[in-house]
Amino acid sequence: MEKLIAASFALAALVAAAAPIPENVPELMTTFSGEKVTTRGQWEKVRAPELLAEFTEEEYGRRPVERPASLSFERAEPDAVMMDSKAVRKRIRVTYAGPYGGGKFTFTAFIPRQEKPAPAFLLICNRPPDENIDPTRRRKSEFWPAEEIVSRGYAAISFWNGDIAPDWNTGNRQGVFACFEEPGRRKSHALWGTLSAWAWGASRVMDWIETEPLLDARHVAVVGHSRGGKTALVAAVYDRRFAMACSNDSGCSGAKLNHIDLPKSEHLSAIVRSFPYWFCANYIAHVNAELEWRVDQHEFIALIAPRLVCIASATEDMWAGQEGEYWSGALASPAWELYGLKGLVSDGFPPPERPLQDGCISYHLRVGKHNLTLYDWNRYMDFADRHGWRD
Repeated sequence: MEKLIAASFALAALVAAAAPIPENVPELMTTFSGEKVTTRGQWEKVRAPELLAEFTEEEYGRRPVERPASLSFERAEPDAVMMDSKAVRKRIRVTYAGPYGGGKFTFTAFIPRQEKPAPAFLLICNRPPDENIDPTRRRKSEFWPAEEIVSRGYAAISFWNGDIAPDWNTGNRQGVFACFEEPGRRKSHALWGTLSAWAWGASRVMDWIETEPLLDARHVAVVGHSRGGKTALVAAVYDRRFAMACSNDSGCSGAKLNHIDLPKSEHLSAIVRSFPYWFCANYIAHVNAELEWRVDQHEFIALIAPRLVCIASATEDMWAGQEGEYWSGALASPAWELYGLKGLVSDGFPPPERPLQDGCISYHLRVGKHNLTLYDWNRYMDFADRHGWRD
């Protein structure tokens, strides 16, 4: 094992030494009309809205609804004291209805038993729920280390993305789509994809968090891995109530920059071929043309400013494009500077397990494979600690 870890560190050091440099990256602080953005007012009134519109219409899609008028919450099970009396478990059923039907999903919250409201980490789980987010805690997984999260003074909340919409191409006939879209052929190529639908589900959990006196709704992080990591970014961009987004190994169409030469990483042609339903139908127009597109993913991340962002990679996860994930954070940083803050504070692509956390954007490179581990969770909680979430 020690030899494997040493080899991973050596490989990462070589990668860092030869990290490619992005080229011809769309300029974050120049509007589509060519105007330079130098003030917070220009950013908030002109640049951020036009970027948001571009990503909405061309990548993630327009939602037909945000919070439904019919939204309601009820206990799915009685509250239970668990984790050696350190936490109270709440199982909440969310119900909603639209013009074409109704939907529901259930989430779990483990809340520390303490005197003041707890900050929280909300995991959008994209793996089998029985194995990864078991509410009974008979099966435990590093993917959602609820006990460790609670022991550090944070609430651990999770839901399964498949309860919002299935992870396959159903058109508008299943999940939340079937409630708010007329059955049959979609009327617009700009309607929401599944990533946006899953993020919509996270916002409905946030609606409940705002009603729960045991939780500090001002300090909630949304967390996801892989496709869930993409979803976490979407959730934070479209719902500014999330104070932090943690995007773990999210890769293409998540935190990875397109304007960088990483042949072993996933590109738009591959992701759209395999998962077209994650996006709006307009996204296909950018296949094999992403380098000509007038935006890139660093500009999507910049829309989270001035809130907190965590970006994580793994040394063996070439498909996610580690350097591309790092560079998106670095190139998004000018958005934070408009608020008098620092984005990603860095002297270059870091060696493994040397997290960069001095600004409002955190980046770390973990030794190992494509996964969400306790190491990653501890870095996310470290970052929240640094920003006073438990003060």
